[in-house]
Amino acid sequence: MFKGRHFDRSVILLCIRWYLAYNLSLRNLEEMMAERGISVDHATIHRWVVRYSPELLKRFNARKRAVTGKWHVDETYIKVRGRWMYLYRAIDSNGDTVEFWFSERRDLSAARQFLRKALKRHGRPERIVIDGSQTNREAILSCDAESRLQERSRRRLKPIRIRQSQYLNNRIEQDHRAVKRRVRSMLGFKSADSARVVLGGIELVHMLRKQQAKYVGSQQLSLAEQFHLLAA
Repeated sequence: MFKGRHFDRSVILLCIRWYLAYNLSLRNLEEMMAERGISVDHATIHRWVVRYSPELLKRFNARKRAVTGKWHVDETYIKVRGRWMYLYRAIDSNGDTVEFWFSERRDLSAARQFLRKALKRHGRPERIVIDGSQTNREAILSCDAESRLQERSRRRLKPIRIRQSQYLNNRIEQDHRAVKRRVRSMLGFKSADSARVVLGGIELVHMLRKQQAKYVGSQQLSLAEQFHLLAA
């Protein structure tokens, strides 16, 4: 994974983890590394984040434990170059992250893409809780119908139950805060592509903190230990 890199993998992983997990700027990390006798440019650290975050997320998904059949779905705002874009997210009844999807638009097409991704990876839930969004409701009905049509077995699938309630969906609105807290200190993204990659890394750290990965012996590991296992 780190073959041919000038810096040791422990340095690369440390910078990536600290940037994604804590309210530090790239220049903060450059200074912190310099205090440890390591000369690395902030632009290099950003390249590490963009290069390795998707690979770490891919490896995490291979270890991710199953989610429950009751989901909460919502979207939150993310600013990119002064323009609001959207992060679609879902958590289950235990508060574990089900799926996320970054979109430049907030419409029926984006909601469908997000739900198709979640259904493909995690299967059909029994129930989905949403707020008053009619767009999200239509997207669930559409994806549910597609899913049942694609079912190759002869068993009849029950429709996904939809519960619309602002109060019941406070759970996911609270969960948004961990992601938004880290994004806020970044003062906005410069491009949609960069936002998509970095948000994936932030969501990865959020899931690791929830202990959503399966390891031998089912032991609880620190964030640093989990990072090193994913990179092994």
